[in-house]
Amino acid sequence: MKMIVSAILLIGLAVVSPAQTFRTFVAFNGNNGEHPYAPVVQGFDGNLYGTTAGPSPPGIGGTVFKLTMRGLVTLHTFTGPDGSGPVAGLVQASDGNFYSTTYLGGAAGYGTVFRITPLGVVTVLHSFCQTDCADGANPIAGLTQGIDGELYGTTYGGGANGQGTIFKITRNGQLTTLHSFDGIDGTNPEGGLLQGTDGHFYGTTYSGANQNCLAMGCGTIFRITSNGALTTLHNFCPHSFCSDGGNPIGTLIEGADGRFYGTASAGGDSYYCGGGCGTIFNITPEGEFNTMYLFCSKYGCADGSYPSGGLVQGTDGNFYGTTLIGGSGANCFDSYGQGCGTVFEITPVGQLTTLHSFDFSDAGSPWAGLIQDTNGNFYGTSTGGSEGLGTVFGLSVGLGSFASFSPHSFGKDGQLAGIIGQGFTGAMNVSFNGISASFTVRADTFLTATVPSGATTGYVTVTTPSGVLTSNVPFVVVP
Repeated sequence: MKMIVSAILLIGLAVVSPAQTFRTFVAFNGNNGEHPYAPVVQGFDGNLYGTTAGPSPPGIGGTVFKLTMRGLVTLHTFTGPDGSGPVAGLVQASDGNFYSTTYLGGAAGYGTVFRITPLGVVTVLHSFCQTDCADGANPIAGLTQGIDGELYGTTYGGGANGQGTIFKITRNGQLTTLHSFDGIDGTNPEGGLLQGTDGHFYGTTYSGANQNCLAMGCGTIFRITSNGALTTLHNFCPHSFCSDGGNPIGTLIEGADGRFYGTASAGGDSYYCGGGCGTIFNITPEGEFNTMYLFCSKYGCADGSYPSGGLVQGTDGNFYGTTLIGGSGANCFDSYGQGCGTVFEITPVGQLTTLHSFDFSDAGSPWAGLIQDTNGNFYGTSTGGSEGLGTVFGLSVGLGSFASFSPHSFGKDGQLAGIIGQGFTGAMNVSFNGISASFTVRADTFLTATVPSGATTGYVTVTTPSGVLTSNVPFVVVP
């Protein structure tokens, strides 16, 4: 994984938040895993699942883990033939199994796509680069399940031009390369794909296109159809100061307003880290780009620097994320005099609040973004901590419990929607924007509901014996 350190000015006001409730749940020590580079995911059973990459730089090893209230359980340890060095997170598909990629390992050593059951049984679905790497090589990002049931992802290298690919793969392992990057349309995608409510997939490339920040270019934002038609929506750094950002790593999210939100790890104009310290941006499906915030406006980058993970929109409508370095934490400074990273909150109009500055003891250096659990709290991973091998941490900002969708927050009449929450046993009603739906409670933390005829876009509510849970985002009913 690269570490392009950069710097930037500020759009909006950075302030330090009152004390938040921060807790480290796991400190990895090598025996239970090491170096988690990806966010955790909340499973249908309410537990958190994730990966560790193993020794750094990635080699043979890495794990898949589950975190329950009783502690951490290692579900699988990679040995090479089944993959190695998973730097991507997991996605739980509609069949209940988890899917992801490994950066290395497999039949040719260039990474795999794998399936793992909740009990830890691993199946390799595809080994990359067995024949001239036309199928791609070394995937850094994880997968997303399309509304068609197929899995979609990216590879950092390989393809027809050796500069990365976009692919889809069935849950039985049949892989189709949808696009090979050529440099002009981007190079080396590190982030995953997001399927928008319009049915298209959106993503970024780390480099390629314009040449103002690196010899390899500054990266792009793109849209691609499920049939492989790619449109470049934005080329980063069209001018010499790169105030729009550069070198995006994290996966995009779709906000409640229909815009796509993300971070760029570099870009801007700050002397604290040559090349820029990173930005937060949004973009419309048509390509209208807006820079929301530029990091490292304060002395020593107290507001954070180098946001390598993506964002999550909380139930309060604000966005939450992390920076890899910067902040005001003690006892952990790099050669730029910056701290160990931050957790931040930013409003849709660009006002940023630092919620937590890491130091060496409590975590430090989070590569990944956050998730919001249906209990209302945020969870993430770091690569530092008391053992120096990574942590899983949580942060409460006082938000309440809610219901969320998996794997999609959109669908057609008659389709089955998965809903994650708490206290579903004995649920009396599920309603899509006021229209009652038929549903089946699969577990106390998971149910499936059929999108009812006549339903329109709006919030979903689940009436339980303990009260009513409302979805964190509207469910979009598509034609």
